[in-house]
Amino acid sequence: MLDQTSLEHLVRTVGPHEVYNLGAQSFVGSSWGQPILTGDVTGLGVTRILEAIRSVDKSIRFYQASSSEMFGKVHETPQRESTPLHPRSPYGVAKAYGHYMTANYRESYDMYACSGILFNHESPRRGLEFVTRKITDGVARIKLGLAHELRLGNLDAKRDWGFAGDYVEAMWMMLQQDAPEDYVVATGETHSVREFVEIAFSRVGLNWEDHVVIDPKFYRPAEVDLLLGDPTRARKELGWEPKMSFQELTETMIDSDMRRVSLLGGQAPSLVRISA
Repeated sequence: MLDQTSLEHLVRTVGPHEVYNLGAQSFVGSSWGQPILTGDVTGLGVTRILEAIRSVDKSIRFYQASSSEMFGKVHETPQRESTPLHPRSPYGVAKAYGHYMTANYRESYDMYACSGILFNHESPRRGLEFVTRKITDGVARIKLGLAHELRLGNLDAKRDWGFAGDYVEAMWMMLQQDAPEDYVVATGETHSVREFVEIAFSRVGLNWEDHVVIDPKFYRPAEVDLLLGDPTRARKELGWEPKMSFQELTETMIDSDMRRVSLLGGQAPSLVRISA
């Protein structure tokens, strides 16, 4: 994502019909500690890929992974394609840059370039640094006697959480249309971190209040309290519908981590730490 020459060589060598850009420094929390790297990879990296496509083969269709974090301090609820952007983190700012640059190349060079404004999408393969996997991994370790507490920040933050598999289907659908358009991809429901915690602990028969510790160090410098997407356009124009519910998603993730941690037996040091 930092090397223009390598990207151009890759596009020329592979000769793809479609390019899906999911590459980024994608952890919001780390973006305050690495704002320059985040801007370079998550923001300028988009321009490098677009420029590689433009210089090699403009007929290649391009998908940019935009983010609900671009809305940040929201100006309306729910958020839709026309909602003004007000990012509240270096990550959100970098994503906004990439989002607008995608539109710029579409309009300037007549390229098939579109952005999916994806709200939080989770799965058992989510990174352990993200709050959902931090919760499910932590709950599994507590249940199996490998840990005693789970340290979290703002339990009242609300997000529109969906299943990653459903959202990847929407990405593909976007590049199959006659003309490139940007779409919000979301469930249209919002749930708090507290709700996710309650379902995860309940799934293994534990009371979350006996194990969760609120730690102020996990609060963001500029908090995003509520994100809720309006996927009306994606439903009408793409025929897309999310298939997995919030309850099913949470239970799928905790079940997966229970199996994984049971097999590991707590022996992998990089996976044992649940307070970071």
